[in-house]
Amino acid sequence: MKKVQSNLVLIGMPGSGKSTVGVVLAKQSARGFIDTDVLIQTAKGLSLQDVVDREGYMALRRIEEETLLGISLRNHVIATGGSAVYSEAAMTHLKQDGYVVFLHAELPILNARIRDFGTRGLARPRGQSLDDLYSERLPLYKKYADLIVACGNLTHEEVSGTIIEALRSLGKP
Repeated sequence: MKKVQSNLVLIGMPGSGKSTVGVVLAKQSARGFIDTDVLIQTAKGLSLQDVVDREGYMALRRIEEETLLGISLRNHVIATGGSAVYSEAAMTHLKQDGYVVFLHAELPILNARIRDFGTRGLARPRGQSLDDLYSERLPLYKKYADLIVACGNLTHEEVSGTIIEALRSLGKP
């Protein structure tokens, strides 16, 4: 009989590698993979930036919360949008069947990685800088994380391996 594994939920700033690490981690841990940004875009038929432009950043946060609360899966890697941590209800829901991993990249690394900050479809007020967004979200990521992985100077495979090794050492399936 196949052992049921809990979900691995990836949180972090835009540019931290949630989507790419998620695919690698899913393969390496024999789990399915979903990217909640893709779920939102598919359901709305719009890019995240189009949602922000048409409905505002708070609408994107609400849509993200509804999407996260609607997830009822086991044995998956779930790459959340960066703003998932604004919803206590959504994070509580995800933690019920999952282990939350914060992919922590330092601000200078994020600044170097993110080239499309103004058009990326971020749930942030117009004019809010990446520095301000980072300062606002960092305490929330730490609050919900079961594991923090410093991923800024690691490859996606190294991040995935670090997560798997940490879970093994904790006795997590």
